[in-house]
Amino acid sequence: MAEIRAATVLPARREEITLHTSDGLRLVGELALPPDRPPVATLVCLHPLPTAEGMMDSHVLRKASYRLPALAGLAVLRFNTRGTTSARGTSEGEFGEGETERFDVAAALEYTEYHDLPRPWLLGWSFGTELALRWGLDPLVEGAILLSPPLKRAGDADLDAWGADGRPLVALVPEFDDYLRPAEARERFARAPQAEVIGVDNAKHLWVGEPYVRTVLDEIVRHVAPDAYPLPTEWDESDR
Repeated sequence: MAEIRAATVLPARREEITLHTSDGLRLVGELALPPDRPPVATLVCLHPLPTAEGMMDSHVLRKASYRLPALAGLAVLRFNTRGTTSARGTSEGEFGEGETERFDVAAALEYTEYHDLPRPWLLGWSFGTELALRWGLDPLVEGAILLSPPLKRAGDADLDAWGADGRPLVALVPEFDDYLRPAEARERFARAPQAEVIGVDNAKHLWVGEPYVRTVLDEIVRHVAPDAYPLPTEWDESDR
């Protein structure tokens, strides 16, 4: 058995994908599937702010794609929103301040439907949480997990809409977040009665450090694929 570390990449079926938006753009991305079975659910990842170096390879999302297909049977779909660049390439278009990105979210969900990817959950981080809250109440979506939600572009009206809808909403809020900390987050998210706000001791907005990554991935799995919770911290290398 080998310890799962920050740079560990576990087996998966990985393919480069292209999303097509209704306003005519092509967005680059990657789909990671379990190596030996159909997925039990799908994570549609919405990355942090591209003008602050957020992209599909932002580390928590990348590690989700490296680990969760093998450990939890999840499909992990990552993509660059319009105008965003990563090692996979650059998506067409330009940053839309969270407005025109509505078409990007829709394109990702359409991809899951067309390719029969089951039970899509939105996994947003920072700016990505704003996209999830504002544009994620699609009939296909089972729920949303929000990492470090700033609640800036997304506001009370969006929380009210989720509250009225009733689908699961889970916010992981770092104790020392730069924008929104657990006590205030609980007050703000009270508008959506079903929202679960989880404060994470000692964590910061960027979730730097393997213990915090493990906490995030464990909470994702606890809500989306509970049969795989808690995640193991070791991997049998003979399974590669």
